[in-house]
Amino acid sequence: MVNITLAVPEELKKEMDTFPEMNWSAVAREAIKQKIILLKKFREFTKDSTITEEDALHLGKGVNKALSKKYEKKR
Repeated sequence: MVNITLAVPEELKKEMDTFPEMNWSAVAREAIKQKIILLKKFREFTKDSTITEEDALHLGKGVNKALSKKYEKKR
């Protein structure tokens, strides 16, 4: 197995230290593994897409505006 160094903020390390029974290396390994699975699924899902980053940003802004209006009406 290969070793890597992981940097975490001081406050997070203090929180981690409150759970000495945890194998934080195993937690990090599993989190990395799950992220890779998600990224592979995303890559597979988008491999034939012709949408550009600009298109995606434009669509995202439209969705944000629509959601904002929807929730504004509920208040």
